[in-house]
Amino acid sequence: MARIDKFIWSVRLFKTRSIAADAVKKNRVLVNDEEVKTSKNVKVNDVVTIKKSGVKFTYKILELNEKRVGAKLVDQFIVNTTPIEDIEKYKEIQSNQSFYREQGSGRPTKKNRRDIDDFWE
Repeated sequence: MARIDKFIWSVRLFKTRSIAADAVKKNRVLVNDEEVKTSKNVKVNDVVTIKKSGVKFTYKILELNEKRVGAKLVDQFIVNTTPIEDIEKYKEIQSNQSFYREQGSGRPTKKNRRDIDDFWE
C-alpha cells in the first residue's frame, strides 16, 4: 500500500510532494469518487480523480510505487482514463490563459526597474 500524496507525486501527476499534499487537503484529489486525506492508502485498481482548472482527470492504478519514477516508466503504474473531450477542454483553457498575457510581459525585473527609475530622473 502507498499513501495517496506520495503515490500521485511518484507517478509525476504533481511536481512536488507538498503540492500533491495540498491538492489532497483541498479536496481536489478523489479516490474511487470519495474525498480522502493525505494519509489514505491506495491499492491496485483504485481510480484516482484529480481536478485541475475545472476539468477532472481520471487515472487507474496498475501498480504501486513509493519512489518517484522517470517519465517513461509512468505508464507501468497508471493508465489515463480521462475522456478526450476533457483533455481538449483543459488544453483550450491553458491556451486561453497564455493568450491574455505574453510570456515575460509581467512585472519588470530589477534591472528593468532601475532603467525606468534612471529614465524618470
